[in-house]
Amino acid sequence: MDRRELIIGGGAMAAMLLAQMARAQDHAADGQMEHMDHMDHMDHMHHAHAARKYAALAAAAADCVKTGQICADHCLEMFAQGDNSTAACARSVSQLLPICATLQQLAEQNSRYVQKYARLAQEVCRDCEKECRKHEKEHEACHNCAESCAACAKECDAIAA
Repeated sequence: MDRRELIIGGGAMAAMLLAQMARAQDHAADGQMEHMDHMDHMDHMHHAHAARKYAALAAAAADCVKTGQICADHCLEMFAQGDNSTAACARSVSQLLPICATLQQLAEQNSRYVQKYARLAQEVCRDCEKECRKHEKEHEACHNCAESCAACAKECDAIAA
C-alpha cells in the first residue's frame, strides 16, 4: 500500500466516523424529543431550568462539532487532491469531534461530570484552534473551526473554573 492509498483509506475512515457521529446525534435528539413529549408540565419546567444551566456550553460545543466536521471534510478534500499540508489540522479536528459531541450531550443532560469534562474539552479545543490558525488565512473552514474552538474553550473555562 502506498502513501496515497493510506491517506485515502484514512480519509474514508474519518468520513465514516463523522457520519456515524452525526447519526448518533440525530438519534439522541429524536429520543430526547420523545422524552420531552411524555413529561408533565412541572417536570418539563424543571428540565428546562436545569438545561439552561449549561445552555451556552452546549451551544458552543454543538457549533464546534458543526464547524469541525466542515473542517475535517475540507482536509479530506485536500488529501484527495494530493495536498497533505493540513494533516496535523485533520488529526486535531478528528480528536476534537468526539470530545465536543460528548461535551454537548453532557451539558444538555446537566450531568454532574460537565465541569470535569470541560477541563479536557478546553485543552482539546485550544490544541485544535492552534492547528487551525496555521491555515486560517488560506482556508475558510480552518478559520471558522478555529473561531468556534476558541469560543468553546472560553465557555469551558467559565464552567471548569
